[in-house]
Amino acid sequence: MTAPLLEVIALDVRDAVAAEEGGADRLEIVSDMASGGLTPSADVVAAISSACALPQMVMLRCNAGFTATPEELDRLRDDAKELARAGAGGFVFGFLTAEGAVDMEATEALIHAVAPLPWTFHRAVDHAADVRAAWRAVRLLPNLATILTSGSPKGVGDGLPVLRERTDAGDGEIIMAGGGLKQEHVPVLKDRGVRAFHVGSAVRESWIDPVDRTRVRAWRHLLDRA
Repeated sequence: MTAPLLEVIALDVRDAVAAEEGGADRLEIVSDMASGGLTPSADVVAAISSACALPQMVMLRCNAGFTATPEELDRLRDDAKELARAGAGGFVFGFLTAEGAVDMEATEALIHAVAPLPWTFHRAVDHAADVRAAWRAVRLLPNLATILTSGSPKGVGDGLPVLRERTDAGDGEIIMAGGGLKQEHVPVLKDRGVRAFHVGSAVRESWIDPVDRTRVRAWRHLLDRA
C-alpha cells in the first residue's frame, strides 16, 4: 500500500521549502488566506519551482466566495496558462451557482483550460445546497485528482458522517481530507480508506507566520504510522 499523501498550503518559497524539508508530498499554492485562498502570482510559482521539487497544485479563484463571473473565468483561463508556464503541476478550483449547485459550466471551462494537468475540486463541495448531488456532479469529471473536503463548512470534526458516507460510496481514493483536520481524525479516516490529507494552519503558528518544518514532520510521521 502506498504511503498517504500529505499536502501543505504554501504562500511563498519559505513555506514551500519548509514543507519539503518536513516530508510533505505536494503543495497547494495560494495567496490571501484572509479570503480563504486566492490565485497566487506566476512569479511566486516560478520561484517555488526553482527552490523546491514538490508538485504545486495552484489555486484558481478570484474572490472569497464560490462563484465566478464570465469576466473572472476569462481571467482565470489566462492565469492558468501563465501559471502552467511558471511550473504549476495542477490546479485547485470549483464553483457553485447562486442556488448552491455545482456550476458545471464554470468548472468544465477551467477543466478544459488546464488540460491535461490534474485538478482538485476545492471545499466548495462542502458548501453545496445538496452535498450528495454535488459529489455526483464532480466525482467523474475528467482529470480530477482529488476532492478537498472536510464534509462540512464547519470542518472535519462536524463532517465525519459525510466523509464516512462518501467512503462507503467508494470515493475514498479521491478524498483529500482538509479544513479543520486534527491529528485525531487521521486514524479514523485512514481506516475508511482515505489516503490524502491537507493541512494549512495546523503546521504554522498563524497565517502571518511561516510553515514550521517540525510540525510538518509530525504530520508526516502520524500519517505513516496511523
